[in-house]
Amino acid sequence: MTLRRPRRVGTPFRYRVGVNVIQVYADVWCPFAHVGLHRVRQRRDEVGADAVLRVLPWPLELVNGKPMDAGFIGEEVDDIRSQVAPDLFQRFDAAAFPTTTLPVLALVEAAYEVDLATGERASLAVRDALFEQGRDVGDPAVLAELAAEFGVAAPTAAHDAAVLAAYDDGRARGVVGSPHFFTPDGAFFCPALDIRRVDGHLQIQAKAGMFDDFLRAAFG
Repeated sequence: MTLRRPRRVGTPFRYRVGVNVIQVYADVWCPFAHVGLHRVRQRRDEVGADAVLRVLPWPLELVNGKPMDAGFIGEEVDDIRSQVAPDLFQRFDAAAFPTTTLPVLALVEAAYEVDLATGERASLAVRDALFEQGRDVGDPAVLAELAAEFGVAAPTAAHDAAVLAAYDDGRARGVVGSPHFFTPDGAFFCPALDIRRVDGHLQIQAKAGMFDDFLRAAFG
């Protein structure tokens, strides 16, 4: 959730899973990623694009060297909801904010091991669980419930290692924050929102032009 003005980043694809796979590095507790993923899925479904999201781990606790602060995220959620996303963050509960996202990121990796559709579903569902349902996605009991919902076995040490490998890969690819999208025609950091911090609060606007550029690159 590094706060920089959204910009197009010229990092090329290091590997192509397929022209209809949109790769994005993001953390589960990043509210900007929650908005961005919802907006991309919504537009994809509206236009009927043949595309799938491959959400890769970008653990901000490793980026920042410490866990995210629930109160700080709560303030950002209030600003985002009041300015650009009144349809989201309906039941966010700072008291249920996880102290780490590494286990839930591993669960999503286990879901992607099933197939891309299951992985995308899990990626969006764990964020909905946190931001729309007020569930602690760091709680082992909640993780077990989510795994059962996806029909996914509990993650293993291999999935934990996959999270760390994705983080290393993201750094090598030049990821600057969450969410950072990679398409066959270029990479975009936080393309849906223009984010600034003024006097301790966020000033946020939808970036229609950049978002349209991103969608053209993503959907061809």
